[in-house]
Amino acid sequence: MRKTSIIILTYNNLNYTKKCIESIKKYTKNKDYEIIVIDNNSTDNTKDYLKELKNIKVIYNKENLGFPKGCNQGIQIADKENDILLLNNDTIVTTNWLDNLKIALYSSDKIGATGSVCNKDENRQGIDFKYDGLEEMQKLAKENNISNPDKWEEKIFLIGFCILIKREVIDKLKELDENYSPGYIEDNDLSLRIIKLGYKLILCHDSFIHHYLGTAFRKDLNSFYKILYKNRDYFYNKWHFNTFSFDDIKSASYPLIESPKRILELNCGIGVTILSLKYKFKNIEIEGIEEDKYKREISKNITNIYEKLEQAKNNYYDYILIGDNLEQEKDIKLFLKEITKHLTKDGYLIGEFTNYSNIKIINKLLEEECYNTLKNKINFFSPKDIKKILKENSYSECNFFFWYEQLNIREENILKLLNITNNSKYTYYTFKCKTNK
Repeated sequence: MRKTSIIILTYNNLNYTKKCIESIKKYTKNKDYEIIVIDNNSTDNTKDYLKELKNIKVIYNKENLGFPKGCNQGIQIADKENDILLLNNDTIVTTNWLDNLKIALYSSDKIGATGSVCNKDENRQGIDFKYDGLEEMQKLAKENNISNPDKWEEKIFLIGFCILIKREVIDKLKELDENYSPGYIEDNDLSLRIIKLGYKLILCHDSFIHHYLGTAFRKDLNSFYKILYKNRDYFYNKWHFNTFSFDDIKSASYPLIESPKRILELNCGIGVTILSLKYKFKNIEIEGIEEDKYKREISKNITNIYEKLEQAKNNYYDYILIGDNLEQEKDIKLFLKEITKHLTKDGYLIGEFTNYSNIKIINKLLEEECYNTLKNKINFFSPKDIKKILKENSYSECNFFFWYEQLNIREENILKLLNITNNSKYTYYTFKCKTNK
């Protein structure tokens, strides 16, 4: 295995930086690494602290260049043989954190980058650790951080708070895209670029680190949202789909799957649900349908993805996930007939639909979200409607499940204003039914 260049960006928050660097020195067993710090013109005592440290490389910028440019500076001065690890300064590493990332990274030539789990559940990279202090955290981390391939999860995206990238991948990428400066969404972009090169991204549940998520970047919310919207637009123009695609997971459908052998997902997007299912159920076959060529360009790197359902001919599945397709189909009978052809005998259909009488949906219809709520929706159902439709099209054992979302203050006030007391609490429904063919 190669040595590692750990690149840390600093901008004030000296207390975080101290804890981060001290934890690296204490909990990184093998000393086959170098620490590179890029200081973005800190105005507290960070510079003085860094000048006192030995055996680290430091660049002192005269202005705050942001995350992508700072990382690229670190990559430029890193040892040219080393792998690159991007690490936020508001993290505390733990026993075996780096060793386990490297074991996973070098377990296959196809793996291009690995990342750690943490105490924050962004991008589903969190782990259910409850601890009162850092001492208890380190104890739990030590028990967790035992290398185990069963705890390696393939992902579409790894958050940049801790991501280890193979040197050969860095040599091909050259650098992070600086158009995202001063930062945000550059790690989404980096992840997709790695996947397009033919590599896999692995989230290591056997490598836990603590993440404060308290950097200065998010403290000025007005500036933060301006940057966020700018970078979302840039990302869309570059990749031709929006960043919400990374959250496009049928989370209410896949808990209903039991002991699957072969699964097909309609509207699979960039593959978020597919990878979640591959991690939950080992050694299953799973394929997808995605008409959007740009999303398909990404998801085809993880499994067989078809543009149209008919292209999956001669393939039979014991589960088909259709999401909210019934709300979008002009000819529901024809749609279900085609779907049924691809199900095994006694195979299951799992779908989702919206409860349009719920105040949350009504609230969206009153606001700007109206378009996003209704686009592509041409059918509106109640559970009774769905049950009747499925029964008429050779499906039985139709069971319904419910999603409930907590009301916000505005929604509660609308109910009070309209004197509505019997508003349905369920926001969305999920159904599971068996084919009778």
